[in-house]
Amino acid sequence: LVNDMVIYLDLVFIINFCYDFLLLMTVDITLKRRTKIYKLIIGALIGSLSLVILFFPLPKFLLFISKIISSIIMVLITYSYKDILYTFNNLLYLYMSSVILGGFLYLLDLEFSYKNEGLIFYFDGISINYIILLIIAPLILGLYIYQNKRIKKLYNYNYKVKIIFKNNKEIECNALLDSGNKLRDPITKKYIIMVEKGFLKDNIRSPIYVPYKALNKTGILSCISIKYIEINNKIFTNYLVGISNDTFNIEGINCILNNKLLEDL
Repeated sequence: LVNDMVIYLDLVFIINFCYDFLLLMTVDITLKRRTKIYKLIIGALIGSLSLVILFFPLPKFLLFISKIISSIIMVLITYSYKDILYTFNNLLYLYMSSVILGGFLYLLDLEFSYKNEGLIFYFDGISINYIILLIIAPLILGLYIYQNKRIKKLYNYNYKVKIIFKNNKEIECNALLDSGNKLRDPITKKYIIMVEKGFLKDNIRSPIYVPYKALNKTGILSCISIKYIEINNKIFTNYLVGISNDTFNIEGINCILNNKLLEDL
């Protein structure tokens, strides 16, 4: 009994074990470590057992150091040691995941357990059930994993592209390398990158009409002959710019590169 409050150690241990297991699994999925399930369990057990330190009258600085040490041990046991960078990345993603999860859970607890008048917050007696928090936690971490993969996928294939036209005018656009774009002019044998019409402005002159077939759909695509495109300081001349009348609806993207550039880059 501490300050008229009963602490159920078994409940605290189980809850922390669940959270540590979820965090370690989040790191495993995000970084594609493919760790054995028993290692995740052992790592989570180590994290939960470290709670014992909190019951010793240690200074805050030593408690902080002990938490870092226990985190390092968790990471080393769960994912093994390959090199310093590998271990550092594991530890970094563990902390990022815990900050995101802890922040969301704190926000939910603040919203449901407290009321405020201006900047004054007070407890109103309503608390979120631990079971509900455990159900919400995987959803939060799942969303984090999804967004992390989405951002990686987007930016791994995201390029700055400079297009130089026949009249020496140039534009710079944000491009996404799309493996699904395999358009090619059957006559000139040039590959086609797509650019939004509105982004081309007054550079649309003397278009070339190229027949295309995509997803059982055929049509005629208006293209512009250019001098070259420049990506990562490399020059590519065997390309045409296709005019897209529709926007791509991809954040910050106004150009879709051709699948051929997977090889060329």
